[in-house]
Amino acid sequence: MARTRSRGGRTRSALRRGGRTRSALRRAGRVARRFTRAAGHAFSASVATADPHARPVAPAAARARHRYPAGQRGPGTPVLLVAAVMVLIVAMLGVQRFAGVNVLPEQLSAGLRPPPKKFPVLPASPPTQIAIDRLGLRAPVREVGIAGDGTIAVPDVHRAHEAGWYDQGPTPGQYGPAVIVGHVDTTTGPAVFHDLKSLDDGDRVEVTREDGAVAVFEVTSSRRYGKEKLPADEVFGDFSRPNLRLITCGGRWVGGRTGYADNLVVYAQLVTARNG
Repeated sequence: MARTRSRGGRTRSALRRGGRTRSALRRAGRVARRFTRAAGHAFSASVATADPHARPVAPAAARARHRYPAGQRGPGTPVLLVAAVMVLIVAMLGVQRFAGVNVLPEQLSAGLRPPPKKFPVLPASPPTQIAIDRLGLRAPVREVGIAGDGTIAVPDVHRAHEAGWYDQGPTPGQYGPAVIVGHVDTTTGPAVFHDLKSLDDGDRVEVTREDGAVAVFEVTSSRRYGKEKLPADEVFGDFSRPNLRLITCGGRWVGGRTGYADNLVVYAQLVTARNG
């Protein structure tokens, strides 16, 4: 009888610990969602485009806001916190998968479960080129980060025919949404992502990486959002498989720091990979 009571006590203690773990994970999930929304604001605020009928995009002082401040070598505290939360979530998913214990809240884990369709997963390697045969597009891809004012950096207007990969996110082919941004036009004419709005579901996007692999993505949808209403969870929160997000400006021209009123987001999923 004494041993039975002891086991019961241990069971109740384990249940209490499990309850505390679930509570902590729910709090971690809320933190992750808040930082995802913050990241979404950074993206929407940074994809600026020149007015084709106006003066150059911005003076040098304004363009300087899209670079790291002097002496800053990496992401700030919010980005590091996001990374820590994602490591925690991935670890809990591993426990859930191999131990059969559901340790993540249902609303958080639902979007992280791998879909039934098989797909490749590639190791980390930065992109060097993007090609979209449907648009006749082939362009170099450079790394961009977070600027001093909290927005994502974009290629300089004088390099508007280059795309920028957000280097604080996954590389193309890793789990999660790799993000590539580009201008739609400049004062002198069309830019790298000018024809992005013409893509249809099923079109292919090929991204060449530093390791020589070519990640081949298939477009699943294209959507336009007001820059103040970008759904960050939808755009940046899907870690169920390797994804790609191509982002540029769209909608009407409103001028000022906003440029075009909207962001055009092309959603794509990795379907295959090959050696270059």
